[in-house]
Amino acid sequence: MVHYFLEGGGFMWPILLTLLFGLGFAIERFYSLMMSAVDSQSFFDEITSAINENGSAAAVQVCEETEGPVAAIFHAGLSRMHRGLRDVEKAIQNAGSIEMAFLEKNMIWLNAVITIAPMLGFTGTVVGMIAAFDAIKAANDISPAVVAGGISQALLTTAFGLIVAMIIQTCQNLFVSRIDKLVLDMEEQSVKIMDHLYEQEAKNQ
Repeated sequence: MVHYFLEGGGFMWPILLTLLFGLGFAIERFYSLMMSAVDSQSFFDEITSAINENGSAAAVQVCEETEGPVAAIFHAGLSRMHRGLRDVEKAIQNAGSIEMAFLEKNMIWLNAVITIAPMLGFTGTVVGMIAAFDAIKAANDISPAVVAGGISQALLTTAFGLIVAMIIQTCQNLFVSRIDKLVLDMEEQSVKIMDHLYEQEAKNQ
């Protein structure tokens, strides 16, 4: 692999940098999304129990001790219980938008790598082909030995650029799937907590 990398010429280095750049953000997104994972059903049960037994203040305390977007939107809503359920619902919606933006943070840089790496590879291909034709012109000969170096460089840069794009694209697809699951979870839990709060209000009247 190192041999092929060196054979690819100067354009292999920026392609390598895009790979390292993309992997850095992929690791950051992986860690962040894994930290956002929580057993939402158990958490919802814990929150409703806290509300039923000790009131919203106890539920807010549980939210503060729990990681993840669901805990964040619950905290935003339950901390405004004294203002009424309309404000609670609005706070949950606003917090949901903020958490969604946080989940999607840095995904644009993965898109950039997916786009730029093949472009660098294709640029290396063009440069390699120019070198091959220059070699033909200088030697005044079209034998395979004369053009092999330039064509090999051209093919290697394209191949490595596409490989980098495929690696980062795979990571991005996994992250998008994970984000969609977390967003759906947030929406479901938001509806459930509001239903529970409205039921509690109806019982107290």
